[in-house]
Amino acid sequence: MYYAQPIARLIDELTKLPGIGPKTAQRLAFHLLFQPREEVQALAESMMVAREKVKYCSVCQNLTDKDPCAICSASGRDRSLICVVEEPRDVVALERTRDYKGLYHVLQGAISPMEGIGPDDLKLRELLARLGDGQVREVILATNPNIEGEATAMYMARLLKPMGLRVTRLARGLPVGGDLEYADEVTLSKALEGRREI
Repeated sequence: MYYAQPIARLIDELTKLPGIGPKTAQRLAFHLLFQPREEVQALAESMMVAREKVKYCSVCQNLTDKDPCAICSASGRDRSLICVVEEPRDVVALERTRDYKGLYHVLQGAISPMEGIGPDDLKLRELLARLGDGQVREVILATNPNIEGEATAMYMARLLKPMGLRVTRLARGLPVGGDLEYADEVTLSKALEGRREI
């Protein structure tokens, strides 16, 4: 199909987004073309502002616009408990349960030799630095229940156990091969309740 250059470029840029194939990109492009200029401008501005203002929290490595983030700054959180997740969207998934009251640590990925991601590519040094003050009693490993998540959890368990911490893993109940962000609140609540020591 042949489109005017600006339309072709918009479609091409949209296909670079995760989960957006050529047909979806085409539908989105034509949708945007017929929206009021103010709405398209607002979308473009919100993307630029998010890109410029969002950074990693210096404490938990979650995405935030304020440092430290709102969760790390909250006075009512249980500071003896850290839940380790792979991605920022996993924090959102766990927070939706309203059952977890501790802190988080975001690894920004999982060990994956096939993709060339090793332990040094994750935010493990930052986690170990947080554990140095002796305030944390339990670390919950909430990596995804897939091969990479399991490998990451086992690596962290071997790393953390000698520190005398209680190291737990989310209970089964989450589908194997799934991602935390797609699990419903009840499943995540039960998984938090039934976590076990590694």
